[in-house]
Order: sequence, then structure tokens, then C-alpha cells
Amino acid sequence: MKNRLLWKLFSIIAVGTVIFFWLIDLVASHTEESMSYIDLGYRAELRAYAKDAEHILYEEGEEALSLWVKEIEEKEDTWIAISRPVINNLADTQLSDAYLSTFTLGRDLEWKIHLYFSENPTMDIPFDDGVTRFLIQLPQRMRPGKNLFIIDLLLQIALPFLILCLITFILYRYVMKPLKRLEKATRRFSEGDFNVRASESLTQRKDELTRLSSTFDNMADRISTLIIDQRQLLADLSHELRTPLTRLNIAVDCVEQDLDSQNALERLRYESSNMQGLIDDALTLAWFNTESPKLILEKVDITSLLQIIVDDAQYEFSQHTVVLKQPDQALFINSAHQALTAAVENIIRNGLFHTPKGKTLTVELKQESHHLLIEIKDQGCGVPEEYLEEIFKPFFRIKQGDQKNQTDERSVSSQKSGYGLGLALAKRQILALGGSIHAKNIEKETETGLMVFIELPYDVS
Repeated sequence: MKNRLLWKLFSIIAVGTVIFFWLIDLVASHTEESMSYIDLGYRAELRAYAKDAEHILYEEGEEALSLWVKEIEEKEDTWIAISRPVINNLADTQLSDAYLSTFTLGRDLEWKIHLYFSENPTMDIPFDDGVTRFLIQLPQRMRPGKNLFIIDLLLQIALPFLILCLITFILYRYVMKPLKRLEKATRRFSEGDFNVRASESLTQRKDELTRLSSTFDNMADRISTLIIDQRQLLADLSHELRTPLTRLNIAVDCVEQDLDSQNALERLRYESSNMQGLIDDALTLAWFNTESPKLILEKVDITSLLQIIVDDAQYEFSQHTVVLKQPDQALFINSAHQALTAAVENIIRNGLFHTPKGKTLTVELKQESHHLLIEIKDQGCGVPEEYLEEIFKPFFRIKQGDQKNQTDERSVSSQKSGYGLGLALAKRQILALGGSIHAKNIEKETETGLMVFIELPYDVS
């Protein structure tokens, strides 16, 4: 689902808003309901007034009752009446017994009191005879809802504020939790911990923040690989430069001391040329590793290109045989002429370098359904199986002195091809062209060697 985080936040806000209004309404209704009844203590006082009035009326008479009523009215700042209701029915109509049994002149003490009426209600307490009624306007001090204003402020301001703070905190925690992990991972990465990753603890989430963490991890993978590769490249380059620099220093000493100056000058030219090639190849490899360039493609006749490369290789390695097998018709592909030429040349030169003199190197071009396949097969000693992928790494070489007990120990050769950059450059160039490259050993009773496969994209149309 796209915009998963949006829908999650929408759900939280929507559900939170519904709960917010429901909770406020529930609390407000419950609070108003509980505040709408006369306090139990005040009810007892009003019933005590009614009992006193009834006792005075029947024991001391109406005059004493009148004095008592005035005293209570002044005390409570209200009015009191002792009444017996007389109902005159008209048109020969009668009130039902059920109505008469519940008939009152005022409100019962158990009734709710409307909190928003300005005037206090009249309370009705019957005497024991069931006819005489003690009526009193509810004294102000007994009116429920005295703290209604404060309660309204709490319900309308404090409670919404707290609920909104809770919803905001939930949203903040939900959003910031992965961001804090990303921040922590970024800080550790900037401090040199290239193994740190941000999405390891976010496997349960499937939203934009998870994709952001995955993007960070991909970036961290690429940057850490680039940094490690560059460090290794610098270390290997400095290692490879030591030997030619030593030979250069020796040649310079010979020239200065006029000892075999001619050979020393030739050595200077040779070593400087080798160093120049080494530096150029190392810079090109670093460019491919760091920039991941998109090469400008053009129409290239692959058959003509291979023919030229094979002819040049045959001329340079005249003591070898180079055989080219390819279709008779021209095959055009979208590729970068210079990069493709350099890659194929490097692989062919590497094969010839490891093929004994008098032996054959075969280059065969095959047209497959969706790609072209170039097979370069030499007749050398092959490569141990565990090194078939390693040979495409920069400065990786196998000691030529012991093919059956080969190691990754460097052996500096006097040949220019011995620096171990050719196959690494070829792989980067082929990958930049959208192709692939791999190698396997030839394991036959009558034949040994290494076969390198290059696959190039090819549109039959």
C-alpha cells in the first residue's frame, strides 16, 4: 500500500478525534448528572424543617408556626408556605386517583435540579397526613452546581488539552522512534562505524519511514563499500609503487655514478611507463567505483571490433596463436566503443599472458536470444576454484611459480600486465555497459585453461 504512513496517521487522528469528543461528552454528561441533585445533607435539613413545622402546627398552633416560618425565612433568605391544596373540578370532571396520589405543588427532594435556571425551584415535602404540604424555595446555599463554572473550564479547556497532548505524544513517538534510530545510525556512521544499519529494528513497519531507513542502509552499504575499496586501492597502489620506485632509484644511482648508463636510462623509461600505466589504470578503476558512470552508447559493429582487437593481439603476441570465431554477418550493438575495446583487450591480453608460447587462445562470439556472448578461452593452467571471483578484484594476482599451490601472494612481474588491474577494470567496464562477466576452468583430459564469458545486451530487433 502506498502512503502507508499517511493512512496510519490518519487512522490515529480520526480514531483519536472520535474518542476525544466521546470522552468529553461522557465526562460532561456524567459530571452534570452527578451535580444536578441536592446534597444528601441538605435533603436531611429540608426534611427536618418539614418535621419541625408539622410538630409546631399540631402541638403549638398556627401562631407559633408563623413565628417559626419567619425565623427560618430570614435565616435561609427564602420563603416558606404550609398549604393544603384544594382542587375544583369543572364540567363534572374528576382527577384520577393515580394522579391525586402523585400530585405535588413543588418538586420532590429526589428530583434533578436544572443547573442553568436562574431561579431556585420550590421543594415540596408532604406531612404525615398526606394532604398538608411543606413548601420552601430551595435556599441558595443548598443549590447544586456551585462549582459549575470551574467544572466547565476543566471540561472545555483542561480535558481537551490533556487529550490532545496525549494524541500528539502518541503521534510524536510513532514518527520520531524510527527517526531517532536513523539519527543514531547516521551519527555512528559519521563517526566511522560503517557496519551500522538503521532498518534492522524496523522490520515490523512497512511505511515511508521504513523505506527511508532502507534508503539510508543502501546508501551506507554503497559508501562503506566505496570507502573500504578506496582504502584498499590506496594501500595496494602504494604497495605496487614501491618496487618500481626502488628500481627507479637504483637506475638514477647508476646514471649518477656513470655505471651502465644506457641500460639505466632504458630502465628509467620502462619503469616510468609502467608507473604511468599503473596510475592511469588505478584512477580509471577508482572513477568506475566511485562515480558508477553511465557511458554514452553508440552503434558498434562488434564483429569488426573483435577482428581488430584479435589482429592487434596476434601482432603483439606473435609467438601465440589467436583464433577468432564469429558470425559472417555484421552485428551491431548499443555500446561504448572505447570501454568495450579496453575490456575485451584486457581479457585477451591476460589470457595470452598466462598461455604458454606456441599455444592457442580462442575468441568466439555467439548470438543468443537476448544477448551476445563472447567466450575467451586460453590454454594456461587455469585458476583454483576458490579464486574464480577473486581474480576480478584490483591487484589480485596468483603466483605463477606454483600453479598447483597458488596463493594470493603478490609477485611483481617485469611485464606491464602483471599489476592485477586488467581484469578488475574489464569487469567494471562490462558492468557499466549493462553486461556481466564471469570465469570458469576448462577441465578436460586433453585440455586445460581458463574460459572467460562476457554477456552483452543485444536487441535482436
